[in-house]
Amino acid sequence: MDFQLTEDQLAFQASAREFARRELAPHAAVWDAEEIFPVDVIRRAGEMGFLGLYTPEAHGGLGLSRQDAAIVFEELAAGCTSTAAYLTIHNMVAWMIASFGQPALAEAWVPRMVSGAVLGSYCLTEPGAGSDAASLKTRAEREEDGYRLNGSKMFISGAGSTDVLVVMARTGGQGPRGISAFVVPADAPGIHYGKKEKKMGWNSQPTRGITFDNVRVPASHLLGEEGMGFAYAMKGLDGGRINIATCAVGTAQAALEAAMRYVQERQQFGQSLSDFQTVQFRLADMLTELVAARQMVRLAAFKLDAASADATAYCAMAKRFATDLSFNVVNNALQLFGGYGYLKDFPLERHLRDVRVHQILEGTNEVMRMIVARRLLADGAADALR
Repeated sequence: MDFQLTEDQLAFQASAREFARRELAPHAAVWDAEEIFPVDVIRRAGEMGFLGLYTPEAHGGLGLSRQDAAIVFEELAAGCTSTAAYLTIHNMVAWMIASFGQPALAEAWVPRMVSGAVLGSYCLTEPGAGSDAASLKTRAEREEDGYRLNGSKMFISGAGSTDVLVVMARTGGQGPRGISAFVVPADAPGIHYGKKEKKMGWNSQPTRGITFDNVRVPASHLLGEEGMGFAYAMKGLDGGRINIATCAVGTAQAALEAAMRYVQERQQFGQSLSDFQTVQFRLADMLTELVAARQMVRLAAFKLDAASADATAYCAMAKRFATDLSFNVVNNALQLFGGYGYLKDFPLERHLRDVRVHQILEGTNEVMRMIVARRLLADGAADALR
């Protein structure tokens, strides 16, 4: 593992940083206030390759590593956390269809997803199955020429504004081995969308519940084999946890930079805030935590790229650690702004609202601790995760 970015990675980073500066940051506050899903900008992200970062080149993607993708997502999140987070979800959906779909199915959807012509949503969570995803109840009953899908999902990012859904549904008995994964057109007859949820943050992407009422799904739209859906979902979530963690780091970076500028400009008691040692110490701690979070995320990405046996545990550790520390960095940045940090004229309160949910989604941070503890106790405390 080399901590120095390669020339290619530096180029990806610079490209994403410029896109965030030009296309995301100037509009993020308006998108948040008016709850605008910036589809045109998302499609321009597709022109840059940002909608198929780790999708295989055979399907039009860039075929990058998870490490490369994390570097890009961090920069995009510094421009708009909410929009960047949706881009990570779309990337995950495209990768799942490309990786596990039959060739004809992948060819029908993935190139259009990579270009931005088609947007995707990931449908796992249900009203009664959040952290306990293996208990989901949405069911796909086998018919002669396919499946009939019934059930409901909730907290689905992009729902009602996207074109294709990857849906986890039960085809067998209870538990994870009874779950399969399907590609479902978002406008299929029998699909009904709930109200757009009013959220604390992530307001530039719509979130809705979805009900499936006798939705017919062709057999060719099954991803892989029956009973493999939960395994595919967990593989997707390993990468998703890296994605959401690196988005938190990008938000914290933006908050730290805003705080640095503010304390150097703000005068109190006849001197710059940056001259006070207490402020300097706080900034130093924020930077230290930010660097630690970033390196933890990149270590987890390295493990995932290497297909290490302990990659899942590292992804869970990175997600928990980076999202907790990033929230702390943003919260401390807001504190340095004082009362101004609480105003919507400044980006800190939006950063705080947007980054808070990262401690909940893609598995709560309590669930991340469970994953790590199980691996630790299964392997033995002395030798595990070294």
